[in-house]
Amino acid sequence: MKLSAIKEILRTLQTVEFQLENGTPVPEHFHVTEVGQVTKSFIDCGGVIRQERIVSLQLWNADDYAHRLKPEKLLRIIALSEEKLGIEDGEVEVEYQSDTIGRYDLAFDGQRFLLKNKATACLAPGACCVADEKPKVNLSALPVNPSCSPGSGCC
Repeated sequence: MKLSAIKEILRTLQTVEFQLENGTPVPEHFHVTEVGQVTKSFIDCGGVIRQERIVSLQLWNADDYAHRLKPEKLLRIIALSEEKLGIEDGEVEVEYQSDTIGRYDLAFDGQRFLLKNKATACLAPGACCVADEKPKVNLSALPVNPSCSPGSGCC
C-alpha cells in the first residue's frame, strides 16, 4: 500500500486500528515512533545491483493505556515527515514487534489496517541456479511393472 492511499484512508476514519494477519490486534494504545524513508542498496544472488526505497512506519506498544492515536494526529506526523525528510509517495512497510521485530506489508479491510506477513524470495532464480520445483507425481498413476512384484527379487 502506498503512503498516498494511507493518507486517503486516514481522512475517512474515526479511529486508527492495526491488526496482524493472524487476527491479533495491535493494542489500541500503540504509538507511531518513526516515520521515515529507507533506501536499501544491494546486490542480488545473480549479481544484479538493486536499490529499493520504502516508507517505514514503526509501531510500538507502551504502558500508556490512556493514549489513543487519532487519524488527524497520524496525518500530521506523516505531513511533518514528508516536509522535513522529503519522503516520497512509496510503498509502506510497517515495523512492529509482537514476539520479535517484524516487517510487514500493509492492507486495509475497510475498518482497520492489516499487517501482512512478508516472505523472502530469490530475485534472480535463473542466474543463481535455484532449481525449479520438482514436478509432483501421483504414485498411483505410475505404470506397474508386472515383473517386479513383492518377492520377485527385482529390487
